[in-house]
Amino acid sequence: MADADSLCGAAPASLGGERYRPHPVRTWAGEQTVAGYRRGGDGTGAERGASAVAGVGGKRTRRFVRALPALMIAGAIPFDLLTPTDFTAAPMFTAAPLIAAPFFSLANTGLIACAGVLAVLGLRIHDATLTSVIGMTELVTLVTVAVLSILINRVVRRSGRQLASARVIAEAAQRAVVPIPPERIGGLEIAARYEAAEADAFIGGDLFAVQDTPYGVRLVVGDVRGKGLEAVEAVAVVVGAFREAAETESCLEGVAQRLERALAREGRRRDGLDALEGFTTAVLAEIPRGEGIVRLVNRGHPEPLLLYPSGELDVLEPEEFALPLGMGDLGDWPDRAREFGFPGGATLVFYTDGLSEARDETGAFYDPAARLRRSLFSGAEAVLDALTSDVRVHTGGTQTDDMALLAVGRPGAGQPERRRTVEIVKGS
Repeated sequence: MADADSLCGAAPASLGGERYRPHPVRTWAGEQTVAGYRRGGDGTGAERGASAVAGVGGKRTRRFVRALPALMIAGAIPFDLLTPTDFTAAPMFTAAPLIAAPFFSLANTGLIACAGVLAVLGLRIHDATLTSVIGMTELVTLVTVAVLSILINRVVRRSGRQLASARVIAEAAQRAVVPIPPERIGGLEIAARYEAAEADAFIGGDLFAVQDTPYGVRLVVGDVRGKGLEAVEAVAVVVGAFREAAETESCLEGVAQRLERALAREGRRRDGLDALEGFTTAVLAEIPRGEGIVRLVNRGHPEPLLLYPSGELDVLEPEEFALPLGMGDLGDWPDRAREFGFPGGATLVFYTDGLSEARDETGAFYDPAARLRRSLFSGAEAVLDALTSDVRVHTGGTQTDDMALLAVGRPGAGQPERRRTVEIVKGS
């Protein structure tokens, strides 16, 4: 492994990246539609339409489920009255409290259960079968189911409270390990998002950290191999090592080497297969004050994007692709930071593979560079609003991997406070 100190004086690589040809930004009259993307959703088009349809469908389903137990009892009574005694509506009376138990309150579940018992009692008195074997069996069965439905309701409610508590604890742990950075750091606009793959999961292996240092604003975005507590431990190691190294190392290459050594120590501490195969993809960035540049060290991570205020876009590729952090034993070469221009009004976008590997129903990957090209945004927060909304449309709301996003905007001279943003869901 190369000495980090020997790399800090290395000459930076030439400026550049994969430059897309500039295109005029189209508005409502063009091939791409224009709309506002803000938190809470004031955009229009496919994304808002899909969200509206999903919201309406969800409300209708909830209303139907809430009405179903009462409808079953109301329908069972005339069915029992209008059919011969050989036919019975007991299954409908039995199902009503069981349906109510997971969704209703304890009082409403008890009300549905009592309504079913009283209805069966009245019907059996009406047809003079209460004392028969069938009548007594139906009544005992319904009373038993009513008691069970109340017990089920209690268990579900208790589990719900425990799950809510677990969510709060998980979210607190997530914020402790990977805290959301302030909106302004070192004169730059910062926006960050963490989207868990599962609705009830808050802790995963994706990470980001931003820090103002004597050498400028430094940041890291990464993705730890694996899931669960072991991944969280590795995230804590990377973020902790970064925060210490970012303050003390004089160059970005030195920071990368400190992270490499920290993960190597963590790997030796662990036993088994994970000690041999654990790794972290990461991209580190340094934005010096007043220089209009950004330096990057990429260790096997998806390339950041540089979105210009004109709508042009650069893919900031490294000159040489390197192995992820934690795999230094497989290769011995020095890190080389590469410089790119970062003018006023531009926005840097960092992301993990949960974004670029998101698939639609046909299996096509999501391409953030293609989706952001020729798009204007009011700031870093608006960029992430658009990306998170658009990838949900692309996947149909099904997310299979965690996704961390970080946007860094450099204010431009004379840049307006708000700019019209482009909805990145393309028309036909």
